[in-house]
Amino acid sequence: MEALLEASGLEAFYGWSKVLHGLDFAVEKGKITVILGANGAGKTTLLRAISGMVKISGTVRFAGERIEGFAPEDIVRRGIAHVPEGRGTFVNLTVEENLRLGAYARRDKAAIHEDMERVFRLFPVLKEKSRNQAGVLSGGEQQMLAVARGLMSRPRLLLLDEPSLGLAPVVVTELFRIVRQINQSDGVTILLVEQDAVAALELAHQAYLLETGSIVTSGPAEELRENDSIRRSYLGY
Repeated sequence: MEALLEASGLEAFYGWSKVLHGLDFAVEKGKITVILGANGAGKTTLLRAISGMVKISGTVRFAGERIEGFAPEDIVRRGIAHVPEGRGTFVNLTVEENLRLGAYARRDKAAIHEDMERVFRLFPVLKEKSRNQAGVLSGGEQQMLAVARGLMSRPRLLLLDEPSLGLAPVVVTELFRIVRQINQSDGVTILLVEQDAVAALELAHQAYLLETGSIVTSGPAEELRENDSIRRSYLGY
C-alpha cells in the first residue's frame, strides 16, 4: 500500500478540550477511504485537523512531507482540498465566481478555464446555471458546486465532509456516482466523512470507524459492510 496521507498519534483540541485521541491511520493513494461514526465521534474534527484548522499534536504526512502546523492555505497549495459540511458556498456570488475562488491558490492561471470546463462536464447543471447566484441553487446543486469548487484547486486529495447531508436519495446516488468517477477517471484520492454508512461502504475501498475520538475498528470497506457485529453495534443496519 502506498499511503498518500498518514497520521500518527494524532490528537486535536478545541481550547483545552481534546477531541481526537492518538489516531493512527493512512489513506491509500488513488483510493476512497471513509470515516464512519455517530454525531460527536470526531469525524469533522479529523478533517479539520488535516486541513490545519484546529490545534493538533502528533504527526501528519502528505506525500511524505510533514504538514502539521502548516497554515490552511499552504496545505491547499500542496494538493489537499477540503469540502466542508454545510457546503460553504458564497451565496451572493455566481456559480462561476465560486468556482474561480476554488482556484485562488493556483499560479497556472491559463489552465483555470480548462479545469472549469472539466467540472462543467462532471456537473452539467452547474454549466446551465453558471451565471446564477449560488444562493438560488437547490441543496443538491449547492453540494455539487462545493465539490466542483474543491476540484478547481487540482487536488491530489479531496476531503469530503458529509456530502449527503440533507439531500434526497436520488441526489445522493448521483453525487456518489460522480465522486467515484473523480476517483477512477482523474485519480483523485478521497477521504470521505459520512453518516450514510450503507452508501459510503458501497463507495469506499477502506473504512475507519470512530467512536468518541478514537478508532474502534478499520479494514476493507467490504469487510465492514459484511460484518454483522459491526453493522448491529455501530452502523445501525
